[in-house]
Amino acid sequence: MSHINKKGDPYIIDISHKDVTERVAVASGEIKFDKETYKKIKSFETKKGNLEKTAIIGGIMGAKETSRLIPLCHNIPINHINIEVIKNEKKFSLIVQSTVKTNANTGVEMEALTAVTISCLTIYDMCKYLNKKIKIQNIHLVSKKGGKSNI
Repeated sequence: MSHINKKGDPYIIDISHKDVTERVAVASGEIKFDKETYKKIKSFETKKGNLEKTAIIGGIMGAKETSRLIPLCHNIPINHINIEVIKNEKKFSLIVQSTVKTNANTGVEMEALTAVTISCLTIYDMCKYLNKKIKIQNIHLVSKKGGKSNI
């Protein structure tokens, strides 16, 4: 476990020896609705406001707060955050995708994943009055670039 020292205590990993490079992470998640609920929200307008714009703002805020939410996560500068909310009419779902960029000595995977998660939770919160059986699923890292390992 890289966040546990020899005494068994948690600590933040020393990244001071790593090179500062451009790092990019892309994450994705899905919010699944039943057909009737999807019909009501596919215009992105709800009685609580614009679903897409509010989810984007929520995701950006979430990415910026990642180190405060995830214990032992480094606080790093964020150069860019882009969040897209994409309709999937065939599956009655919305796909949220985030891209986060930095120039730092550690990656932005956690920020990208947090952005997607908070965006999905924002959509759930704005739609739960219509149906509480909405499913948030398949939140995952799509890709990362920069640093020692590109996947």
